[in-house]
Amino acid sequence: MASQFSSYTKEELQKKLKTQKKFALVQAVVVFLMIVFAVFSTLEKGVTFQTFLPLFFAPMFFVMWFEVKKIKKELKLRK
Repeated sequence: MASQFSSYTKEELQKKLKTQKKFALVQAVVVFLMIVFAVFSTLEKGVTFQTFLPLFFAPMFFVMWFEVKKIKKELKLRK
């Protein structure tokens, strides 16, 4: 079965890997900050919507992270 990245050239994959790493890092920082603010908000105001907000954004980080791993795997296969 062909990979979803099999139609990309090696240069395109390297460029995509670089941008996906940047986006994953930014997403990780944002989720971390949301968790910190959610903890402080929960301690001061109790359980609110902000308490659960990081739970909605964390899966997006994991999807980005798994895509980075898939791109790395595809690049490794091409070497």
